[in-house]
Amino acid sequence: MAEYRLEDLARASGVSARNIRAYRERGLLDAPRRVGRAALYDDYHLSQLNTISELLRKGYNSAHIAEFFESIRQGADLADILGLQRAVLGRDAEESERHGGPVHIDPHGEEGRELVRYGMAEVVDGRLMMVDDTAAEILDRAPDPALYIRALVRFVEGAQESVDALAEAFVTNLTEVYHARVGVDRLPRPEDSDVLRQVIEDYRALGDRVMAVQFAKATRRHMVASASGYTAGILLDGAWQPRRGA
Repeated sequence: MAEYRLEDLARASGVSARNIRAYRERGLLDAPRRVGRAALYDDYHLSQLNTISELLRKGYNSAHIAEFFESIRQGADLADILGLQRAVLGRDAEESERHGGPVHIDPHGEEGRELVRYGMAEVVDGRLMMVDDTAAEILDRAPDPALYIRALVRFVEGAQESVDALAEAFVTNLTEVYHARVGVDRLPRPEDSDVLRQVIEDYRALGDRVMAVQFAKATRRHMVASASGYTAGILLDGAWQPRRGA
């Protein structure tokens, strides 16, 4: 999950830093995670701001929106909607606070910049820190970390289009379920929220399985094709000679 400083969150959401502070003071926006003196926001806060902005566009003022957080509207309050959004976004920033560990490469070098650009690492106190435990463990034991990092970057670049298509299918199907269960432009009832939250979790699990299974199949297909081409090349070049019997 991405993290933002106040200025970054303002830029991503289109909400001024001043208004973000005001939303926090009025209880509309959850408190950020504190790291020393720095306040860090995440995608959940961005989702909250988008919801607040949408309600403002529909004619609600700040006082009305505050009531949404505190009282029931059509059987559910705004916190229920944000609860569904939290299920879509995954773990909270607090649950993801532990970083995978440092990577012993120059954070300002090409590999370090690529890791940061793709959100796989961040610079903390001048050191490059991975944000994923498994990736950190693999890179820590890698005989050539730079080689592994280049492979990791290629994996991310190669997966972007497929993952984006999967995410689009996820949201499309989830929207259909929501409209069928709740209706268009309506807030869910408490019992609807429980069902929808379970659907979201199940869809996420199915999406993870689809990616894992399809990746395994595609990897095997490409490995077989590569091995076949390599073997054919040896035979055509005459580099292989059959062993003669004794």
